[in-house]
Amino acid sequence: MSVDFKHYQHHLQQLVALPSVSCAVPEWDMSNRAVIDYLANCFADLGFNTQVLPLEQTGKANLVATFGSGDGGLVLAGHSDTVPYDANRWQTDPFTLTEKNGKLYGLGATDMKGFFPVIIEAVKPYLSHAFRHPLVVLATADEESSMSGARALARTGIPGATPRYAVIGEPTNLVPIRAHKGIMMEAIRVQGHSGHSSNPALGKNALEAMNLVMTELMQLRGELQLKYSNPTFAVQTPTLNLGCIHGGDGANRICGSCELHFDLRLLPGMDNDELRAIIQRRLRPIAEHSGTDIVLSSLFEGVDPFGEDEHSDLVKACEQLTGNRSDSVAFATEAPFMQQLGMQTLVLGPGSIDQAHQPDEFIPLDQIAPAVTVLRKLIEKFCL
Repeated sequence: MSVDFKHYQHHLQQLVALPSVSCAVPEWDMSNRAVIDYLANCFADLGFNTQVLPLEQTGKANLVATFGSGDGGLVLAGHSDTVPYDANRWQTDPFTLTEKNGKLYGLGATDMKGFFPVIIEAVKPYLSHAFRHPLVVLATADEESSMSGARALARTGIPGATPRYAVIGEPTNLVPIRAHKGIMMEAIRVQGHSGHSSNPALGKNALEAMNLVMTELMQLRGELQLKYSNPTFAVQTPTLNLGCIHGGDGANRICGSCELHFDLRLLPGMDNDELRAIIQRRLRPIAEHSGTDIVLSSLFEGVDPFGEDEHSDLVKACEQLTGNRSDSVAFATEAPFMQQLGMQTLVLGPGSIDQAHQPDEFIPLDQIAPAVTVLRKLIEKFCL
């Protein structure tokens, strides 16, 4: 079964031409509805039952496209949004798909609009077959910012389907990825009381209390790194980075308030909420001793660590089909949300993460046919 590269390129050209930036900065953030509507029409034309599911955020939606019915089956998932871009650093128009030296250049070409035309090409030979289990295509919103689309699906489930397996087509160079770290970005605010620096008794110094907080966090980091380790990761332990700090307004004033932002990357098997509770407990004695108010808050909801059993049916199938052993990556994906729906989950797609979030982003043409072949074999195994 061949791949129609003209059709693949046509669909990717249309998708790249539809801006769908998601960003926490409002000036950059855009609707993804044009991309969702285009994909809904494409899959409806193939005979899929399509549902566009609006989110709470204005102009944002997920797509659920289902072929076949019944229990079980396979999910092929991707996000419809891209990161912001700097047009001045691109050698081509980010929204015009450009072929050059065996590569297709365009914003989102590899991360990850290029996965959807792969699905379209993969499913075409089977449209006249009777599916024993359904094939479900998911296109989600805001993966690059809040992951609100995947979070919504994790809360509500996939309408009309209970699939058993999910492949998320992030760019992995067709290496099956069965693990990644979680992400937490947290803030600690210390509220003291300002006063004249000549008499410390006139205030409660928030910077001094924050010094104790940072010492406690670094001690916790050491404890976590002694307790948890995973040799499949390049950085084998959890990490905690003190990112930025702001406080005070003058050398001759007792600092009245101070805020610290920090980042944690947890290994599979660790729990974001449990770690937040641990940090809360360790901050309490510092607040009592210093006489300050200390508040921990999240800068965003966070992403849980992801780990799939290396002996699972899906991992074994993808290793066999690609000829690559499963691995782990440093970047986070929507995989934990798919797992929350009870599915064996894997991350696997064409292109390299090295091109993602970069000027002159591209997807190599020589990975398209192998990616289509892998998806066809997965459809045969889990749906037919």
